[in-house]
Amino acid sequence: MSDRELAIGPRLGAYGRRVLTTFVRAIVQIVVAYVGNLSLFILAVLSLAFIPLGIGVVLVPVMFQAIRTVANLQRAWAAEWSGVEIPVPYRPEPAGGLGLFGRLRWTLSDPASWRDLLWTLLNVPVALVLGVLATGMTIYGLEGVLVAPWLAQITDYGWGPFWTLDEYGAFGVIGTIVLGAALTAVSVRLGPVLLRVHALFCQSLLAPTRAALTERVQRLAETRSETVDASAAELRRIERDLHDGAQARLVALSMNIGLAEEMMRDDPETARQLLAEARAASGSALTELRDLVRGIHPPVLAERGLDGAVRALALSLPLPVDVRIDLPGRPDAPVESAAYFAVAEMLANVVKHSGSQRAWLQIEHADDRLLMIVGDDGTGGADPARGSGMRGIERRLAAFDGTMAVTSPPGGPTVVTMELPCALSSPKISPSSETG
Repeated sequence: MSDRELAIGPRLGAYGRRVLTTFVRAIVQIVVAYVGNLSLFILAVLSLAFIPLGIGVVLVPVMFQAIRTVANLQRAWAAEWSGVEIPVPYRPEPAGGLGLFGRLRWTLSDPASWRDLLWTLLNVPVALVLGVLATGMTIYGLEGVLVAPWLAQITDYGWGPFWTLDEYGAFGVIGTIVLGAALTAVSVRLGPVLLRVHALFCQSLLAPTRAALTERVQRLAETRSETVDASAAELRRIERDLHDGAQARLVALSMNIGLAEEMMRDDPETARQLLAEARAASGSALTELRDLVRGIHPPVLAERGLDGAVRALALSLPLPVDVRIDLPGRPDAPVESAAYFAVAEMLANVVKHSGSQRAWLQIEHADDRLLMIVGDDGTGGADPARGSGMRGIERRLAAFDGTMAVTSPPGGPTVVTMELPCALSSPKISPSSETG
């Protein structure tokens, strides 16, 4: 067998895989459009009509969430099959949780919900037309090559792509094979193009609008401004701590050493006392500097990651904290630092204000989001609008597109849920365990 013949086999295999892949994807789009989109559109419209009856208050958020699930599936297919990125345009859920009417209002006030509903309707004819074109050429072409000529040999009758084979005899058979092969070849090239056209159509309805992008840019500008203000305030705090603390101790240390040098010959005993005071002052200054550095970026966070740093923090608190952490890797350093200080601030609030006997902390990573839950059995009534600490946490998380939700009814318990979008990099060294 020649090298050319050996090379033909893999090419035919790749050709066949492309035909089959395009065919299957087009069929999937047709099925999703008719089984998924059409049924969801009808059910969503009915749920909207049932709002005055009360049952729609429950059904509308459920149906629109189902539409979002299908739309997100379409976004994933568009990126994987055609390289068309469709960003998710949905507004984040407000902090503090939502009741039935709040969830209904949040769902219907999001413009992306109505665009999704329009997409479920328009996608039915569009997916059908483009899917039939992509699959029809493949089916018709393969029929002309693999079925019609051989059926004509057995039954003296057959249907080619555009004519009956019994009318033209051998010329009809040859023409059918040639035309069928041409249609199949065209389907290999045109099928992915039609899938991309469908992806672009979906992008036109499922991607964020200009108004949504403008709102997003404004939100990012606000969070950046808040972050800059918070960073400036943090720098002023560090400067003040250095000036009033370590710097003052170092100045006193220098003066004591100078006096000791002058009195070393005439009054050795007083000089020794001054040197002892200087040594104590140097220890205090060193402790203050370490505390200051730990407040900027704890060494344990750099050495042991978020898992180890949070566990060490929990052990240092004056009340028991149940810690459950499952992180298969480490976030990027800025995200890790933001997460640590957010958790640290929440635990500090628990100690200072909650009056609780115990607290619990859960950290896990799923769907490219870092989830942190801090709870306590205290008196409840926590309100982010009344406390600068929680507002500071919101600003810190918002700088990374994160969110915070607080549930704290009077009498407790208080549960704070924080999320940060992030990916994990290196795997963890040892499995997590529980700490009480």
